[in-house]
Amino acid sequence: MGTYAIDWLELVVRWAHLIFGAAWIGTSFYFNWLNNHIRPPEHPDGVGGEGVDGELWSIHGGHFYRVLKYKVAPAQLPKVLHWFKWEAYLTWITGALLLTFVYYLDSDQFLVDAAVRELSPAVAVGIGVGSLIVGWVVYDLACRSPLGRMAGVFALVGFAAMTGVAYGLFMTFGSRAAYIHVGAMLGTMMAANVFFVIIPNQRKTVAAMVAGTQPDPKWNHDAGQRSLHNNYMTLPVLFIMISNHFPFTYGHGWSWAILAALSLIGGGTRHWFNLRGRGISNVWLLPAAAVAMLALAFVTKPKSYADYRTVTFEEVRTIVGDRCVTCHSASPTHAAYKAAPQGVMFDDPKHIVRLAPRINSVVVIAKTMPLANQTGMTDEERDIIAAWIAQGADVNAVADAP
Repeated sequence: MGTYAIDWLELVVRWAHLIFGAAWIGTSFYFNWLNNHIRPPEHPDGVGGEGVDGELWSIHGGHFYRVLKYKVAPAQLPKVLHWFKWEAYLTWITGALLLTFVYYLDSDQFLVDAAVRELSPAVAVGIGVGSLIVGWVVYDLACRSPLGRMAGVFALVGFAAMTGVAYGLFMTFGSRAAYIHVGAMLGTMMAANVFFVIIPNQRKTVAAMVAGTQPDPKWNHDAGQRSLHNNYMTLPVLFIMISNHFPFTYGHGWSWAILAALSLIGGGTRHWFNLRGRGISNVWLLPAAAVAMLALAFVTKPKSYADYRTVTFEEVRTIVGDRCVTCHSASPTHAAYKAAPQGVMFDDPKHIVRLAPRINSVVVIAKTMPLANQTGMTDEERDIIAAWIAQGADVNAVADAP
């Protein structure tokens, strides 16, 4: 019942993380869209008073809407002012809980990979939490430094730094945990931007208006800078959130480089949309991102087993029995599982054949199964399974005649 309760708790937290994340990203995308599409008023009519920087008309759900943007703030504070903060806070809180449930409370299964580096659970968790804290501190100091005033240089240095961090994490944790920690670091930066910069600066602006003084434009500028950074970090974080479904990325030998490439493609795509919203035409950026995606798929393709010797099903069944059935069985013998993970069982040959594509994905291409390679599957055994699948995954396969 303890495991069952934890599974339900993880389900609720994961679902909440998805809901709050959708709300946060939705508002973030919408307000960046507004900023990019705001234009000078076509017919200044005094609506909004002095200080109006631009306006935007839109139609949705059968109604017309008019949005006004002020250079700094309106002359008079409205009675009702809507804030957007809890979406960010709750996304981070549920994400931190999920990271704890999946990776920190079960570090031997999902965080530590002895084939990468021998770490005690306490040390591994310390490195994971430390990476989030240090990542935010370094990023925040960089934003406040002269580097933060050079947008292009800051983006290049930031991308190089995060690629280096990704490489370091892949040399420390299991590949799946490394991906998640890169995403958690970016997500922490985004949430901390809201908590430490964006909301406090907005509070300063409101307080100045209440006091009858002029708000400092720098407060809005700094908040806008962090909001824009969050906008560019969103697509890489979204990919990492779903990367668990694509083990050929995080399980690849060059997984850190694949992550860097996909992040660059995502950032480039986001930049194209931002430019388009501001009325700036760029004809090569989006096609370049598409070509880069195709090139990445080509250079990471798995090796061919066309010339491999004929593999019998009995060879495969023996390997599966020794390395996989410990967990993936109707009666698992692994201490961590009372039932087969995700309902995947290999007791019956028909199940092995039916799940051959999935086996190929996680055992051969990604090499993420067995989990943390606890049963010691060798590269030769992975090749045997790969060859059998490439040869048709035939349950009646027999060896060639001598």
